[in-house]
Amino acid sequence: MSAAAKATLVGKSVLRKEDGPLLRGQGKFAADINFPNQLHMRVVRSTYAHGNIVSVDLAPALAIPGVVAAWSFADVAEIPPIDFRLTRLEQLAAYRQTILAKDKVRYVGDPVAVVFAEDPYLAEDAAEHVVVEIEELPVILHADGEIGEFRDGLPTETALIKKGYGDVDGAFATAHAVVNLSLSIGRHSGVPMETRGAIGHYIAETDMLEMYGAAKVPHWNRDQLAKMFGRTAANTNLFEGHVGGGFGIRGEMYPEDVLVCLAALRLGRPVKWIEDRREHLIAANHSRQQTHHIRAAIDRDGNILAIDNEFFHDQGGYMRTHAATVPDLAAAMLPGPYRIPAYRVLGHIRLTNKTPGGTYRAPGRYESTFVRERLLDAVAAKVGISGVEVRRRNLIATSEMPVTRALETLGTDIVLDSGDYPKLLDKALNGIGWDDLQTQITSRRKAGELVGSGVAMFVEKSGLGPFDDVRINVGTDGLVEVVTGAASVGQGVETVIAQICAEKLGASYANVSVIHGQTNRIARGLGAFASRVSVMTGEATRQAALKLRDKALAAAAELMQLTADQLDIVDGEIVRLDGSTGPSMTLAEIAKALEPGSNLVGDGEPGLFAEASFESKHMTYPYGVHVAVVSLARDTGGISVERYLVAYDIGKAINPMLVDGQIVGGVAQGIGGALYEEFTYDDRGEPLAVTFADYLMPTAREVPDVEVIISEDAPSPLNPMGLKGAGEGGTNAVGAAIAAAIDDALGQPGAITQLPVSPQRIKALVKRTNI
Repeated sequence: MSAAAKATLVGKSVLRKEDGPLLRGQGKFAADINFPNQLHMRVVRSTYAHGNIVSVDLAPALAIPGVVAAWSFADVAEIPPIDFRLTRLEQLAAYRQTILAKDKVRYVGDPVAVVFAEDPYLAEDAAEHVVVEIEELPVILHADGEIGEFRDGLPTETALIKKGYGDVDGAFATAHAVVNLSLSIGRHSGVPMETRGAIGHYIAETDMLEMYGAAKVPHWNRDQLAKMFGRTAANTNLFEGHVGGGFGIRGEMYPEDVLVCLAALRLGRPVKWIEDRREHLIAANHSRQQTHHIRAAIDRDGNILAIDNEFFHDQGGYMRTHAATVPDLAAAMLPGPYRIPAYRVLGHIRLTNKTPGGTYRAPGRYESTFVRERLLDAVAAKVGISGVEVRRRNLIATSEMPVTRALETLGTDIVLDSGDYPKLLDKALNGIGWDDLQTQITSRRKAGELVGSGVAMFVEKSGLGPFDDVRINVGTDGLVEVVTGAASVGQGVETVIAQICAEKLGASYANVSVIHGQTNRIARGLGAFASRVSVMTGEATRQAALKLRDKALAAAAELMQLTADQLDIVDGEIVRLDGSTGPSMTLAEIAKALEPGSNLVGDGEPGLFAEASFESKHMTYPYGVHVAVVSLARDTGGISVERYLVAYDIGKAINPMLVDGQIVGGVAQGIGGALYEEFTYDDRGEPLAVTFADYLMPTAREVPDVEVIISEDAPSPLNPMGLKGAGEGGTNAVGAAIAAAIDDALGQPGAITQLPVSPQRIKALVKRTNI
């Protein structure tokens, strides 16, 4: 075998490693985890959106045979509130959520008490017997309304987000025209197939606390649980199984996670909690809800001179682990791919009596892209040019890259690392056949149809640092194990990491396994969020694989009496670069030769392994174009998305099939937020969308075949493979593109100012203009 036969895996659509057990029905989700003698937890939740807790009577529940324990806040008062993971602002600390409500409830679903029983049905019955008396208080349901009181004189405006650069006032003073808009995005969230779940398990003999059902950020959650309980990370472990969808909402630290672990410690028995769907819809993080008042100063050609924006972020009842992340990202990422000489934004983080908010796929960017792209369309209408042309005129040129924004978010300065935005726009328009499409639309309109097209552009962020660690070990059986502190929420972690490892090491892809989400296997890890895994874990894997390759070749050279530069590793076998015949070795044989006690080991550490860390101070910035074609029904106001195209430049695609899948899934979620999904409330703060009968999600019928163009024109200079993340670009601009297409179908520029767009809204617009 010659080195010329070495497989190229990065950039190939190899089959996913994750799918085997799932297709065979061997998935191991939180609900599948059971221990002997386990208890089941049920949460007693507030039925009021806002009120003083007068009393919580646990006695009726405790009197039921089989109920082992029941707690209210008094029983857990020593446990501190859940802390922040990202975008910490110290003034927000007073607004954190305790694991059970202390003296007030702040949303329907607020945990007030918990019961522990021998089986889940008994626990549910017992929870109904807990008597909670609450004195109802007035509710706040609008973040842009009057500021109320959280408690102890603290206002419900928790913090302000202020960012900007340049002479905004000067630009408005000299502008040819000013464009003003008020826009809003409805409250919705990730609704994964698998609801939340957690199993606490305490092993007294070793003083080891375990939690199963972890996701997203197991190491951070481990460290927080240890801190809250006065333990150490060394005797606290979290374990991730299969995860039936993440999308930002799953895996954060919630009250229920803390409660099952605390109960396992106190009661000395395993404790299991599985969330039902109603609980998920009222208690797991919501997201998105914002109202923006934005204006642009422009010259006579439609070039933007400045943007000034004030917005109100509806955070719900408490500040959860994300702290100011979502509004901060909305403020920092709003300028997008455009040349904005001056920019100012003021964001109000407000509490309301709704479910607390957190991140959801493309957090802050789905919102700010809708706002910015609506603004671009308004500028086009003001000047009398097309939506495509106004974007061309304002796009940052490739020659200007990299671009420093004089803004920061997630603890990093925003430096747009690379990009050819005009080229990607052309790719998208050519891909959908823009000119022919406009001819078809014109013809259909003449026949009486309401049909239109819309374009939206965006910049995403990915590859958030500051580090990722990887350890690769080759066993004496030749199998290669990659251990990482990353996590999997279904995005293909095992596949892409195995591809990188196999190619760079020279191992067989089939022989590489990837271990993730197990805090007992690696000391630290940052998990899976912010589209970071491909960039950070991928580069750490590349470095570790190359180190391991060098180590294996050095050992092989000594054993084969050759020099390392005469050898290569192909499909797990040490081969001669010149293709000559002669003795060869396998990675398995090298591993055996490096076992403890071997003369080859010498003073070194035995085993065929290598470790690497990748550190990065700056994120990478993929970018994309969305094109939507919609038709409207005059009689019902129904909106049909007929075609949808996404062009996305991610620098380098490790596995194009996975990127395609990420984009298509993201579009489906974006369509949900644009047209269907919304958490609504009545005047008392009672949630009106607590089942799938009321919280509508798009099905396969409502989602078209998404056309995807994966572009690799702008590799990132921040990592050797040029990688950028792919997880959130499919969602980012959906609301913006669909809104533009609806405007076009109606022939009413600026008609759509809020998401989701309901059929009732379309009917009213059609009636108003008599089209």
